[in-house]
Amino acid sequence: MGGTGSTSKRLDRLADRLAVFAARRARVAGGFVSQPEPRSIGLYTRGKQLVLGNVLLAGHLAEAPGTSLWDIAAPDRGFAVEAHGFCWLDDLAALGTKEAQTRAQDWTWGWIARFGGGRGPGWTPDLTGRRIIAWVHHATLLLNGRDRAQSETFYRSLSRQAAYLARRWRSAAEGLPRFEALTGLVYAGISLIGMEALVAPATAALAAACEADIDAEGGIPTRNPEELLEVLTLLTWSASAMTEANLTVPPAVSSAIMRIAPALRALRHADGDLARFHGGGKGAEGRLDQALAAAGVRAGATPAIAMGYARLAGGRTSVIVDASAPPGGRAAETAHASTSAFELVSGRRALVVNCGSGTAFGAEWRRAARATASHSTLGLDGVSSSRLVASGDALGHRAQVTSSRLTVGTEGSDLFIAHDGWLRSHGLTASRSLTLAHDGRRLSGVDALTAMTAEARRRFEDAMTATAMEGGRFAIRFHLHPDVDAELDMGGAAVSLVLRSGEIWIFRYTGPADLGLEPSAYLEKGRLKPRPSLQIVLRSEARGFETRIGWTLAKAKDTPLAIRDLEGVDP
Repeated sequence: MGGTGSTSKRLDRLADRLAVFAARRARVAGGFVSQPEPRSIGLYTRGKQLVLGNVLLAGHLAEAPGTSLWDIAAPDRGFAVEAHGFCWLDDLAALGTKEAQTRAQDWTWGWIARFGGGRGPGWTPDLTGRRIIAWVHHATLLLNGRDRAQSETFYRSLSRQAAYLARRWRSAAEGLPRFEALTGLVYAGISLIGMEALVAPATAALAAACEADIDAEGGIPTRNPEELLEVLTLLTWSASAMTEANLTVPPAVSSAIMRIAPALRALRHADGDLARFHGGGKGAEGRLDQALAAAGVRAGATPAIAMGYARLAGGRTSVIVDASAPPGGRAAETAHASTSAFELVSGRRALVVNCGSGTAFGAEWRRAARATASHSTLGLDGVSSSRLVASGDALGHRAQVTSSRLTVGTEGSDLFIAHDGWLRSHGLTASRSLTLAHDGRRLSGVDALTAMTAEARRRFEDAMTATAMEGGRFAIRFHLHPDVDAELDMGGAAVSLVLRSGEIWIFRYTGPADLGLEPSAYLEKGRLKPRPSLQIVLRSEARGFETRIGWTLAKAKDTPLAIRDLEGVDP
């Protein structure tokens, strides 16, 4: 298996090299058809740090004042990917000073000199598409003050990349990588003089990708909310570029945008951030608002189910639950064992979260972040509900949802979900019932482990015998946002939770369990280290054929219905 994968990668690299070589004969664009407008959003503070020589990419900080980006040894592939994708151009453009322009130009022409001939890790379809988009968006910044020879060098490189992409976009992985490649191709064809022939096949391919990779409800195979946001962003950019060029936007592209926008609204918490599941973060600053505005889809009723997630909302509170099986296929390589996990946000403040993606913090964090214990749900000790294959990163055993229903009752919104994550190994079906009050002031839950059939009971007894009665140990975890102040209360029978807004929530439970506060970690992109946080943990054991633990998260009675939350929100 590994040998086949290695051979495939070698063949891909060879095909990329050959495509780059063939692209050297590409006709050089004569300039831009029209002055391109930047649509991407950067951060002023990051731009300032880049000018000072502090390069933060993929969670790694390189302090190298006066050093070219291309002279910095990449600590891992993630750093190299972000460098060669030119995401940092957005930040330098956001700063907008003369020093920022100089840095942007020096690093861009430095890339052309060192890698423009086809060397380096940046010659993949998705990265090339990403780089073309960045260069087109910031062409004014890059070309300002450049002489004719330097401008021709820029256009020659851009033309070569477009020609390479025309040959190799089909090798991009399905989903976000393919949308990046095709959007880059659309941009090149529309923006560059002499590249018009690329437009028709690129737009047709983009339409086909929309039909193949975006389902009827606006979801994508990875079930990663942040990736869905990036796909919508790319589609709106492509559609805008076509409209500005007086071209007809393919119906499949328009339809995909119409489907994705409501799905993203369902995956958006009360604080405006995306739910953090299956490797996705909260989304780049301002990106979600920009994408939804560009989509032009009028906000209607927010769907209760989107891309396998259930949304409960009441008052100022949102609860988003992973109510489906982890993704399969290629997406299983990044999927998390998060079935039935939830996040809760009150107003502008996150209360219960999942740990997030550990990708930026190395292989160990990435692997740990995918385990059930890194999510706010029930997990058997040492056994995730979905489990990795013996070798590799894919989830081999994926928990399947065996029952689910979402209803609105007299007390609030009710969700019931059951899955078979431990049925084969322990004979146990895990279930979770959640009720969010209509006013959003109380979330009630019941978590249960049940051996439901005679065969399941036999498996449970066998598992308990084989493990000397220790196989039924489990923990229900509620990971808290780092800004939440938590302490045990009522002699250890409850937990008081204080948000920076001043809201006070109380956690209580019923059933045979031990309550504790334990260390946790909040894994956020763009930071050098995980943020320390806490988690509420209910520990218990499944000794009989059914074990049930009830719990509530409720605002304290003296917490007002509405709080004027003026304090800044940390990322």
